[in-house]
Amino acid sequence: MENLFIYLLLGSFSGVLAGLLGVGGGLIIVPVLTWIFTTQNFSSEIFMHLAVGTSLATIIPTSISSVRAHHRKSAVLWPVFFSLAPGIILGALSGAIIAKQLPGSNLKIIFAIFELLIATQLFFGIKPHPARQLSSTFSQASAGTIIGTISAIVGIGGGSLTVPYLLWHNTKIQSAIATSSACGLPIAIAGTAGFIITGWSSNLPEYSTGFVYWPAFISIAFCSIIFAPLGAHWAHKINDQKLKKGFAVFLFIIGIKMLM
Repeated sequence: MENLFIYLLLGSFSGVLAGLLGVGGGLIIVPVLTWIFTTQNFSSEIFMHLAVGTSLATIIPTSISSVRAHHRKSAVLWPVFFSLAPGIILGALSGAIIAKQLPGSNLKIIFAIFELLIATQLFFGIKPHPARQLSSTFSQASAGTIIGTISAIVGIGGGSLTVPYLLWHNTKIQSAIATSSACGLPIAIAGTAGFIITGWSSNLPEYSTGFVYWPAFISIAFCSIIFAPLGAHWAHKINDQKLKKGFAVFLFIIGIKMLM
């Protein structure tokens, strides 16, 4: 509980970033929680899993808030969401099971590499070129499985994967972001459930249920919901390209530090 202020600050920062850049808070929440849990002397075998599971849990309330806002603007492509959702749920549960089997050090390396890939994409502004239309329900469910699996393993809402997938399939950027926000909810719910179940018998710290640490979850979720609208407001007044490059450099530093 001595880290309550840091949790609140982390939630505020991740909420602003989510609203400002549309970047999932997990990219920041996971490494910061990893550092905090290390200072609290949590077991080295589980602190990375605890950070990922807690990050996924914080996405649930923020995703609900985001989806409501996008739905009011009729921006969510619900037929696409319902095609992706079964695969996403299966993938998120599978991702939690896979993560449980990985040593904390390996999970940390996987997250760091993913962080560096996202940083590269943001810094150079790499975007997929619309190449095809959305195809069969089966292929969308298969794509959802891949998105859900990777997202659960690294503790994110999947926006950095879902948005490019939808853009590649000739979806307007506004609809891609809105639909991605909706997809973040089943990722978060299924992933959190998976991390709670798989972590149930682990050597857990007090105030934890499986791989979810409740003091961090409550504080981060509370502040991120409050500050996300502020980031969205600023998004219309700030040069987001320069900001994305600056944030990309920040992610590069975090990713390299985690690898070292």
